[in-house]
Amino acid sequence: MVKKHKIDKVDRQILYDLQKNGRLSNVELAKNAGISAPPCLRRVRALEDAGIILGYNAEIDPESVGYTVTVFAFVGLTSQAEADLKKFEEMVASWEEVRECHMLMGEIDFLLKIVSTDWDDFQKFLTSKLTPAPNVSHVKSALSIRSEKDLPGVPLKD
Repeated sequence: MVKKHKIDKVDRQILYDLQKNGRLSNVELAKNAGISAPPCLRRVRALEDAGIILGYNAEIDPESVGYTVTVFAFVGLTSQAEADLKKFEEMVASWEEVRECHMLMGEIDFLLKIVSTDWDDFQKFLTSKLTPAPNVSHVKSALSIRSEKDLPGVPLKD
């Protein structure tokens, strides 16, 4: 949950820089934001404490570690009661191959981004986990051929 935190121009610059490169040193962040290092570190901590900065992670090339297939699955459920939606989300959260899960409004209930080592691996996931899962009524999938843009975060520059 995000706590109340007014974001000014300096915070926005810090967020912009960290989103582009989470490994920037505090000194570099401070220089880019036009402030000294100690207040910059305090601002970063405050952004973390407020739940604006959720974490830091390495961006990994999927193919270099054996994940050559990305599929988007459109999932319809038999029940959209809140308890059933939560159960589905909890189940999906336990599946490592599902990298994103979005609840949608409209004809489709969820959009999942799934990575697999190959097409057979995806089919095994589809037939042994996703399709027979409780409350799943139908699944349509779309194989991603290539990805030209995959930016983390949100636009921050004015």
